[in-house]
Amino acid sequence: MQLIHSGQHYDFEMSRVFFNELNLPEPLHNLNVGSGSHATQTARLMIRVEKTIKELKPDVVVVFGDANTTLAGALAAIKVPVPVCHVEAGLRSHDLRMPEEVNRVLTDHCSRMLCAPTSESVKNLEREGLEQEFILLSGDTMYDAVLQHRGDVERSTVIEDLELTKKVYATLTVHRPENVDNPRRLAWIVSAVTSLKEITIVFPLHPRARKRLMDSNLLSIVKRASNIILTKPLGYYDMLNLMKNSAVVLTDSGGMQKEAFLLRVPCITMRDNTEWVETVSLGANRLVGADTERILRETRKVLAEGKVRERFASLPNPFGDGKASEKIVEDMKDRFHSGRLALRPVG
Repeated sequence: MQLIHSGQHYDFEMSRVFFNELNLPEPLHNLNVGSGSHATQTARLMIRVEKTIKELKPDVVVVFGDANTTLAGALAAIKVPVPVCHVEAGLRSHDLRMPEEVNRVLTDHCSRMLCAPTSESVKNLEREGLEQEFILLSGDTMYDAVLQHRGDVERSTVIEDLELTKKVYATLTVHRPENVDNPRRLAWIVSAVTSLKEITIVFPLHPRARKRLMDSNLLSIVKRASNIILTKPLGYYDMLNLMKNSAVVLTDSGGMQKEAFLLRVPCITMRDNTEWVETVSLGANRLVGADTERILRETRKVLAEGKVRERFASLPNPFGDGKASEKIVEDMKDRFHSGRLALRPVG
């Protein structure tokens, strides 16, 4: 197994800390793609990934999630050609305005092994005509990570460091281009969170969000807000501990919607749609867009509800049994040795 780091998330605090905390091996190559438009990033990555694949000659290329790295890795591999395994296959927001949705769909349709985290994601793949033999209902690897690092998360001192009281504060993140690159939407979100005077809000500030807040003359408003605690980006353990002990999570992050559910914390999602539809259908996640009044109304509803965690504790978990990684590895080995990973005409 050889690990390649694309360098798409190139800020140390947003990348390197996860390698350290999750005990990941040093990547064999760092492609250092850096920033740029979606087309620029994807093109650079394809060129660099193709070179690396030709050098290493792997039997299969595994790509994760829905980033530009994911699509570039899949396209470069299949054109060499090397079979592709997509982990987190079948997720759909059904909104092609989202770059992540484009990446998901295209990656799935050039992958030979599709590791679907939920039953709903399996159905999405089948509806799009992908052959059942390519699909594995694996469960979710992020759930594996949450379970594996429970002890590390519990040992985090972030609550004490920030002088917080458990379950009487909120956690906020915002970073998606549709929010931070749109001055109106960003202003609406800032208006909402600064108006939630009844609760302290901890806001680990993503570099992209910081820059956009500065560009829109909103950062000073956030800094002056008496209910907001700004922090630098947090590591994996601290972030999960912060979320776990929150009264509510407000976010536009796909991963945090799911982590909030796994931690049994109510989530307010500042997006118009989500790929994690199960969290919404089970009542643990509320979609509010960037509308100030909706953010305020739904957040206050959550804060006013009693015994939320008790109710959430009884919800079924659609993300598997915490052994997704094992299933993926065993199934991949079986597919390889049986020849089912080999590329051939479909049909």
